Amino acid sequence: MTPPNSTTEQDIAATVLRERSRLGNFIRSRVRDPTDADDILQDVFYEFVQAYRLPEPIEQVSAWLFRVARNRIIDRFRKKKEVRLDDMTDDDGEDCRLDLLLPSADGSPEDAYARSVLLEELQTALEELPASQREVFVAHELDGVSFKEMAAQSGTSVNTLLARKRYAVLYLRTRLQTLYDNE
Repeated sequence: MTPPNSTTEQDIAATVLRERSRLGNFIRSRVRDPTDADDILQDVFYEFVQAYRLPEPIEQVSAWLFRVARNRIIDRFRKKKEVRLDDMTDDDGEDCRLDLLLPSADGSPEDAYARSVLLEELQTALEELPASQREVFVAHELDGVSFKEMAAQSGTSVNTLLARKRYAVLYLRTRLQTLYDNE
């Protein structure tokens, strides 16, 4: 392995000095705990140093740093709040609604940011579903409509509605997995 040359170290140091304040402010505006914000900033710069030494150059360093910071914020939030949807039921044995599992819009800046990113990705993924699956998923998960109510309103059997939701959940789980894998 070739030792890093002084030009590489100077480039890294210059980038850290140039981006530290702006990147730190970006992270602190989204993460309530200053210790967590500092940890995320250090993680981002550590990853930058590792990536900078790879043969593939980073094209837009600033954009890359902010994207990594955004992913680290989401990762930090997810580690604190991670719960499997399959494990969530209310007292009646019914599935909990998805909107109740999202971070609070009234919470910390970190919560609000994570919520906006998750909702944006969910919206995009929902638009990719066939209309029949999307309608059942939205009605049940977001609007809280029971399958019995949907069956009565639409004339479609409960089993068909359950199957449509199952296909939607399987697709969304696969489609949104990238949010959880971006580490």
